[in-house]
Amino acid sequence: MRAPRHSVSKGATRVITSGEATALLEGMDVSSSIGLHDRAIMAVMTYTFARVGAVVALAVEDYFPQKKHWWLKLHEKNGKVNEMPCHPKLARYLNDYIEAAGIQTDRKGPLFRSVKGRTKTLSPLPLSRGDVWTMIRRRAKDAGIKTEIGCYTFRDIGITDYLRNGGKLEVAQRMAGHSNAKTIGLYDWRSDDISLSEVVRIGI
Repeated sequence: MRAPRHSVSKGATRVITSGEATALLEGMDVSSSIGLHDRAIMAVMTYTFARVGAVVALAVEDYFPQKKHWWLKLHEKNGKVNEMPCHPKLARYLNDYIEAAGIQTDRKGPLFRSVKGRTKTLSPLPLSRGDVWTMIRRRAKDAGIKTEIGCYTFRDIGITDYLRNGGKLEVAQRMAGHSNAKTIGLYDWRSDDISLSEVVRIGI
């Protein structure tokens, strides 16, 4: 006998509202480079739909100016490279963080770095996925968010907000780096660029 098919219409990721995401990003204590660092990490996942693995793999040189805007080169699963224009808020968050951290000239170094113990300073070593998860849980608790969120929460809320504001399903799929059409809807195999006008549909 064949086992019944397992059908899932929603992912297991815990999602927060757009208002909660906005409050979390804009309400963080960013008086230090650590606060700016943490905000920028969550913003990258929110505004580019990037997986946490791609975020911790970013080098400083993967954030670059092109076509009068700032872009990110994300190295996603299966060797896929996804270049994304930065939402204006994301570019501001990244610029503020990079300037405060003083890492502009370390082009080959990691964009997001681990924290040196209790010194509250950034090390030259890259951040791990576990570090990101721990940071998110701590920041959410500080913001009074009851939902037990994780790294994928920001990817999911970014996609949801984008589609809610009139974004196209096939563009969302390219932005998210999905190779399976069933994952996010109809897949458009054309290689046209994702425009900034699409990215700014994320209203967070």
